[in-house]
Amino acid sequence: MLRAAARHSLPLVVTMGDACGIGPEIVLKACADRSLDVPLRIVGDAHWLAREAVRLSLPMPSEVDDAVRLPDDLPVGRIDARAGDAAWRCIVRAAQLALRGEARALVTAPIAKEAMHAAGHHFPGHTELLAELAGGVDVRMMLANPELRVVLVSIHVALREAVERLDSGSILETIRIADASMRRAGIERPRIAVAGLNPHAGEGGLFGREEIEIIAPAIAKARTEGIEVSGPFAPDTVFMRARGMREFDLVVAMYHDQGLIPVKYLGIDDGVNVTLGLPFVRTSPDHGTAFDKAGRSGPDGHGLADARSLVAAIRQASALSAAVPSAAAR
Repeated sequence: MLRAAARHSLPLVVTMGDACGIGPEIVLKACADRSLDVPLRIVGDAHWLAREAVRLSLPMPSEVDDAVRLPDDLPVGRIDARAGDAAWRCIVRAAQLALRGEARALVTAPIAKEAMHAAGHHFPGHTELLAELAGGVDVRMMLANPELRVVLVSIHVALREAVERLDSGSILETIRIADASMRRAGIERPRIAVAGLNPHAGEGGLFGREEIEIIAPAIAKARTEGIEVSGPFAPDTVFMRARGMREFDLVVAMYHDQGLIPVKYLGIDDGVNVTLGLPFVRTSPDHGTAFDKAGRSGPDGHGLADARSLVAAIRQASALSAAVPSAAAR
């Protein structure tokens, strides 16, 4: 196993994201943030980043893995398959570095799923692509900010499909992954709450029986394994109990919007997306490509994109990877 000091000296690898969006801008701004005391290795197009650095009057990152080459006529602020292909290549390259133990963690700037699909790479998002690159591991998405952590049972699927596919096995595995991840992050005995699917958590079967027949059995099984988990709780109050009352360290939500709306409502500036279950730490900002802001400057000449969520993702990746061995060391 790598010595702790040697592991901590490894860089965090950061992908450039979709070049037509704000990814390059926020990456450059994060690299220039003096509050980040961690080595960064950027995977992207050095020429494209250099052009953005000139526009924004920002320094170039000290270490750039020049993994792709984008055409100069790429239209900023629009979907383009060439940018989607480049974003995919950057993710693959960065994941390889993390899997080989050449990076402490992976931080991904936003991609445009439509652009990646147009390039022939048919993945719903980063999470599913990284799971395949890591050998088909079972992963879950966690969105976290200083006030609330939420882990999702299902991610990028239609709501109807998310409900139809709900089963005790997937809920139990989500609880297990969440518990293990929180323990690795330093929470000795995580307190996990599980949200119900239906209003009032089904009201004893009046509004649906999923809580009784699917969710509760998964919770009961997890408790026999020594996991401190409870529920199912009414979805309209459980997030408040975790955030304001501090009853729980984490909430397991049944589907994408049920879990992400409460976190994003609190603000995206400090929100971080964490992929649980990978053999390496991966985080990303809690926002998309923001094509409407890409390549634009305000009256002061600076870009319009806010890099605070990416900075938060880098800090989170650094903190989590400090306690987790690299993939190659396992």
